[in-house]
Amino acid sequence: MRSTLPALLCLGLYLSLRVGTQNQTLSKPLIWANPSFMVPNGASVSVWCQGTHGAVDYQLHFDGHPFTLAKREPPRLGNKVKFSIRPMTSYTAGQYTCFYRTGGLWSEPSDPLDLVITGMYDTPTLSIHPGPPVLLGENVTFSCHLETATTTFFLHKEGPASRPWRRVGNTRAEFHMGPVTPAHKGTYRCFGSYNEHIWSFPSEPVTLLVTGDVGVTDLTSPGQPSSPDNGEPHSATTRKGLQKDLASWDHTAENLFRMGLGLLVLVALVCLLTHHWLLRKKTTTRGLNMASSQERRRRFRRQGAPEE
Repeated sequence: MRSTLPALLCLGLYLSLRVGTQNQTLSKPLIWANPSFMVPNGASVSVWCQGTHGAVDYQLHFDGHPFTLAKREPPRLGNKVKFSIRPMTSYTAGQYTCFYRTGGLWSEPSDPLDLVITGMYDTPTLSIHPGPPVLLGENVTFSCHLETATTTFFLHKEGPASRPWRRVGNTRAEFHMGPVTPAHKGTYRCFGSYNEHIWSFPSEPVTLLVTGDVGVTDLTSPGQPSSPDNGEPHSATTRKGLQKDLASWDHTAENLFRMGLGLLVLVALVCLLTHHWLLRKKTTTRGLNMASSQERRRRFRRQGAPEE
């Protein structure tokens, strides 16, 4: 018992400290670009970072290091801030993350945001085969061609929530899709690139028409979130925010469970200590009673009285 109690006490203290530390973890913020993650050479772009209400400070990092060239506006409602990058150059194209601070704690980094600069090389040409009218369910091929040799091609569908497709090529790349659905309808452009974040001028737009889809609701393909300049994230970002809120709720429930477990351990320790104290008290009382009884017997013997 004596060796078990200190071990249980140490375990309870360790669990309590661990739960207290985990409760100090802040969820990661949201990050998005306005008007788009693709920025023409020399244009400006706004990077938004949204934390929790009560955030007192924000930081924008570029390629893993604090980025101080962006102009930061005061936080709106205490949970979001805008970083303005102007003008956009090849030196500011890359991967961004942001953090926020509440009290003395910094959050986890946001998901990465890739800012791309366009208009750095020649203009490619884009064509569709067959098409552009394509029957629902058929296959289609986008062909992007650039006179100047490059290493990579990107195909992008216009829209607030679309991500570019990537293909390796020298002067030409083909993007195969199908069977096409109403979600494939839209306007496309392609780019050539020597760098993941430095692209050519965009090609002339090509519109893909899908016939035979009467009565079918158009769908939106998942992709890079963007937002209007009022600081409200796009619906795709909002869905991510909902997922993060759910994850944060799960994290809170997990912490509550661990706190409850730590409390149960502490209660068990108190019960064990109380039980141990009662046993010691009972043993001490029994010993005193036995000693008193023996003393009376010795006294009676000395007086010549018979034992009871």
